[in-house]
Amino acid sequence: MGNKALIESGNVVLGLELGSTRIKAVLIDETHAPIAMGTHNWENRLENNIWTYSLDDIWNGLQSCYKSLAEDVKAKYDVSLTQIGSIGFSGMMHGYMAFNAAGELLVPFRTWRNTMTEEACKELTPLLHF
Repeated sequence: MGNKALIESGNVVLGLELGSTRIKAVLIDETHAPIAMGTHNWENRLENNIWTYSLDDIWNGLQSCYKSLAEDVKAKYDVSLTQIGSIGFSGMMHGYMAFNAAGELLVPFRTWRNTMTEEACKELTPLLHF
């Protein structure tokens, strides 16, 4: 089956990666070969002495990245991307987002650029015998 037919049938996998300077999307076929891609450049910013991205940054970035991917699919295969078989997400290795049970963000998105862990490290290291 050709890539166009795979895309039309939804037998493709979408991978999204929220990196520190770019959100990346890749569409792969059944052999795991990349067949299309999209990107969105972004940059964290210092707010209240915390390097962060806002939730709006995340949602707008994901939408922009997906649009870029869909445009690549259209340009390469002359077909609209309307369905996918599965999706996977990857986030920053040194970033995290903490939510409560209601799905509300508890603290700003923390990125690899923050260095505020010294106090917690001093308390947790002996407690965890690490």
